[in-house]
Amino acid sequence: MEVKTIGVLTSGGDAPGMNAAVRSVVRSALAKGMKVVGIKRGYNGLINNDVVEMDLRSVSDIIHRGGTILYTARSPEFKTEEGMSKALKTCKELGIDGCVVVGGDGSYRGARDLSLHGIPCVGIPGTIDNDISCTDYTIGFDSAMNTAMEMVDKLRDTAQSHERCTVVEVMGRHAGHLALQTGIAVGATAVLVPEVEFDINDVVAKMKKTQLSGKKHFIIVVAEGIGGVDEFTKKIEELTGIESRATVLGHVQRGGNPTVRDRVIASQMGFAAVELLSKGIGNRVVALRDSEIVDFDIYEALQMKKPFNMELYKIANEISI
Repeated sequence: MEVKTIGVLTSGGDAPGMNAAVRSVVRSALAKGMKVVGIKRGYNGLINNDVVEMDLRSVSDIIHRGGTILYTARSPEFKTEEGMSKALKTCKELGIDGCVVVGGDGSYRGARDLSLHGIPCVGIPGTIDNDISCTDYTIGFDSAMNTAMEMVDKLRDTAQSHERCTVVEVMGRHAGHLALQTGIAVGATAVLVPEVEFDINDVVAKMKKTQLSGKKHFIIVVAEGIGGVDEFTKKIEELTGIESRATVLGHVQRGGNPTVRDRVIASQMGFAAVELLSKGIGNRVVALRDSEIVDFDIYEALQMKKPFNMELYKIANEISI
């Protein structure tokens, strides 16, 4: 199947580097003589025919910008037969032969469904949680970690001045990859993640042990999936007698300029996605494996399980004394 017109959309939570991916898709496709349609607000754009034709200048000066110029949204309607029917109608009217979808697992499921209805799709992993199983790395992860690290570094100044314990909640509802690497980067006394059970008494014991060596302030990094950060912080203060404060970093982690790593990998993945569609290949997910860009069948990608890096978790615990 010859693909002459491709659509590109960003779906789900935004991540720094999405714009770099869109830029790469647009310019790679135009270089191959394809027409490119920017689909706004995720799959809702296909349902509502909310699109814009993109040229070389449409993506000028966006590689350094956070967020996504195409906007993003979740689309429950797209999961319905009526929603799919509207999306397919838009594709037919605009002559869209294939799509590149930047997002997470939920976005991939939408891409799979479109592929099943005759619109070949290629997914690009974009999420700050780095929780897509088929790939070692997702666009936005490095930028989010750097933002979290910078925020915790600033909080450390106050924690040190007041000899406090600061408990910092970072994003990661179901995955602790962001919390783990941020925790190592800031020298956290403890890192708590959904993948590993913890006992608050063990955290307290570690704090008391480090007090004996002269430490007077503490940083604890927790993934949001742990839940109850305020209660946890109060309990820490009760058990240790150390003044403790909780800080939830929230959506600040999603924003900001993407790092070099995110810009480069996003550009590589965007190029690879267009290469696949130019050959009429769809129903694939682009991934980074062992520092190489590869691709997987979407079904295969969705069934994979991503292991938590227990070796890195062990390192975090042993060097945070």
